[in-house]
Amino acid sequence: MPDSATPPMAADAPRVDEALVTYTNVIYGLHSLAVLIGLTTFHTIVGSFIWGLPSIIAVIMNYARRPATHGTYLESHFRWQIRTFWYAVLWSVVIWAVSVPLMLILIGIPLFILGHFALAIWIIYRVARGWTSLRDQRPMYV
Repeated sequence: MPDSATPPMAADAPRVDEALVTYTNVIYGLHSLAVLIGLTTFHTIVGSFIWGLPSIIAVIMNYARRPATHGTYLESHFRWQIRTFWYAVLWSVVIWAVSVPLMLILIGIPLFILGHFALAIWIIYRVARGWTSLRDQRPMYV
């Protein structure tokens, strides 16, 4: 009978270098730092996540070590982190493009605020969900 404390991994899954797991934890930590900066300063979560140095460094780190994760469960975490960053950029641009012209008729202001609030919640969810799955040594769905 399998032990419930052991992480669910396939028998043929390649061994993961512990240094790479630590590296992935650092990346999640940098993204979390960007969120924390957005929460505790005059910056917004979205602005800090997209334009903040911690997240930019994290994405560069993702691209630098991405080939080393090929074939492991960490590959899905790297894809998750990269997509979180770039989709946040994309959705922020969409929110700006839609809401700014509508600000002339005042409906754009609440649209802008609500859009960025929803995006901030989504970013927090993605960082927390990914880091929790990494702790449990589970791959991310992508």
